[in-house]
Amino acid sequence: MRSLPLADPGTPPLRGPLTYLGWLARRQWGILLAAVACGVVQFACQAFLPYLTGRAIDDGLEQGFGPDLLRAAGSLLALGLLSAGASAVGHRFDVANWLRAAFTTSQLVGRTSARAGHAITAELPTGEVVSAVANDALRVGEVFAVMARFVGSLTAYGAVAVLMLRVSVPLGLVVLLGLPTVAAALGLLVKPLQRRQSEQREASGRLTTLGADTVSGLRVLRGIGGESVFTGRYRSQSQLVRERGEHVAVTQSWLDALQVLLPGSFVIALVWMGAHMALAGTITPGQLVTTYGYAAFLGWPVQNATEFLQATTRALVGTRKVLAVLRVVPAAGAVPGAASAMPPAGSPLVDEVSGVTLTTGRVVALVSADPDESAHIATRLGRFDDGDEAATPVLLGGVPLRDLPLAEVRRRVVVAEAMPQLFSGTLAAGLDVRGGASREDLLAALDLADAHDVLDSVPDGLDGELPEKGRSLSGGQRQRVALARALLTDPEILVLVEPTSAVDAHTEARIAARLADARRGRTTLVVTASPLVLDHVDEVQLVQDGVLVARGTHAALLDGAAGPEVAARYRAVVGRQLDDDLPVEPTYDDTHDDHLSPADLTTGGAA
Repeated sequence: MRSLPLADPGTPPLRGPLTYLGWLARRQWGILLAAVACGVVQFACQAFLPYLTGRAIDDGLEQGFGPDLLRAAGSLLALGLLSAGASAVGHRFDVANWLRAAFTTSQLVGRTSARAGHAITAELPTGEVVSAVANDALRVGEVFAVMARFVGSLTAYGAVAVLMLRVSVPLGLVVLLGLPTVAAALGLLVKPLQRRQSEQREASGRLTTLGADTVSGLRVLRGIGGESVFTGRYRSQSQLVRERGEHVAVTQSWLDALQVLLPGSFVIALVWMGAHMALAGTITPGQLVTTYGYAAFLGWPVQNATEFLQATTRALVGTRKVLAVLRVVPAAGAVPGAASAMPPAGSPLVDEVSGVTLTTGRVVALVSADPDESAHIATRLGRFDDGDEAATPVLLGGVPLRDLPLAEVRRRVVVAEAMPQLFSGTLAAGLDVRGGASREDLLAALDLADAHDVLDSVPDGLDGELPEKGRSLSGGQRQRVALARALLTDPEILVLVEPTSAVDAHTEARIAARLADARRGRTTLVVTASPLVLDHVDEVQLVQDGVLVARGTHAALLDGAAGPEVAARYRAVVGRQLDDDLPVEPTYDDTHDDHLSPADLTTGGAA
């Protein structure tokens, strides 16, 4: 029993399809060699069966029933059993090779998609990535499934040629020259087949992309009445895929027909020659039977060779698409930095451009009049795009994040964005993304996020299945499940972007109190403008125009401890969620200059 997928799929070369296929072959050389050995044994046994059959007939005609005939019959039985055993064992190895190569390719595509971030959607349509896993990975594996039979067929061809030369030189030459001619004739159709398969694959990838985009934007399409337009586009692309598929089928049908016609013609020619030679006394009756047996048997290696060519063609087409995905450069961590050592635990995390600073052990809220502005700062703290953030460095313990090992950054700093994604699978697996959490831990995290009602919504509770994107849950439930998932990672630094925006006020109040208590003593940043949350944090940092202008407790900033201008700005932001009728204190002069420079920053009573 082999465990698939592998723990580590490795790092493949990306120079070209043949290089990639060769790398896969080296990665699974053990089971590939075992499959080839079984294929060679199987076809070698099959190649010797006609020879022994002819010898048995000649011995029987000359000596009648006796020891020689019994020995020949016993040898035939032994070869048959050995061939059957090699076939059964070889098939298991063929399937193992197919699955190993296909799963490795799927893992590599999945790993690249996960690491590339938004860079992959910027370079490739969604459908290309989906098709790389759903179709191309299987095509890559297919070539390894048929390789053993192809190598065995070549071995059988060589053995038959030698044995036929021993029976008759003319018949041996027909085998030596005729079979390659048949294979070459069939090979003439491989190139046009490959071209048409590539065209069909391109059209299919665009159709998948169009379908995915249409489904994801279905609500918007319905809102603007654009369903018919996109339906028409999908229909046109679907017809193009059908047309390209028909082109592939036509070429494939010619190839299949010639696979029967040409080897059949070869069999007729070989038997016709053998029959005339037997009548002339040049070969014995047993040798005539051997000739017919070889003629019938050699159609099988020709078929295997053609199947291998077709599988290789499809694999090359699929590998090119897979490599297009694997060549996508991740948005973060693609270029190794200075390999700086990770700063010690408790080091501050600082966004240099804005001045936002997270010191150890404090629960901090980030507030801005522009929610996108504060969310962008929070996202920078997680190092998601080294290129875009080159001009906006973030330091951990004085060391730029881009110079630190990305895996360590991901372990120590977790950013939960405002639009969380849930994946299909059990609720427990969706919560415990890092593994190792007990059921008590899962339940405790759900309680912290006030998501205990999710257990009632999902059949079988923690063991129940969530559909893709958690569609069976409400928006508030999905948000609370995502919050529980983030809390379960238990990172050194946790950044939460609008974690309670989809819940009611009572639920938000409970979550705010529990969250502050649970993360007390560990570095936490919550991007929010909700007074229910702000009232529980240790410190509020106010950002304006991308720059930190004030910091202090929620009450201190409201009371004007950081100055009347700051209080006015702060109240204007958080007041949207307070009583709309609550007037702004007249002492806060709104006629002052709206822009606050970093030099005006005051602590507002922050500890």
